[in-house]
Amino acid sequence: VQLQASGGGLAQAGGSLRLSCAASGATFTDYAMGWFRQSPGKERAFVATISRGGRDRDYGDSVKGRFTISRDNVKNTMNLQMNSLKPEDTAVYYCAASYTVTGAVPDTSAHYAYWGQGTQVTVSS
Repeated sequence: VQLQASGGGLAQAGGSLRLSCAASGATFTDYAMGWFRQSPGKERAFVATISRGGRDRDYGDSVKGRFTISRDNVKNTMNLQMNSLKPEDTAVYYCAASYTVTGAVPDTSAHYAYWGQGTQVTVSS
């Protein structure tokens, strides 16, 4: 599966951004989807994940209540709505796909074999 992330940019603290990830080359509903982020000098961190059918979601503690993950299994896209942004949300955001036959919502990068190219999000204070 090929993944293309988009929607990053510059936002002020307290503002919002919406990231999108377009998938192609495979059956989208065979994959749980996730977002991860990486800041300079830090390891890649889990942000959010959504199950194949979209029923189950999980979030990293630092984004709970502020970010919302969703997917459109007709359009083969996944989105991350980011509200109440903080400067510490500044990072390169990656979308990822995890092949699964269950309704799993994996929250570790090791479970994801397919990655998009990343999109920069910068939040100014």
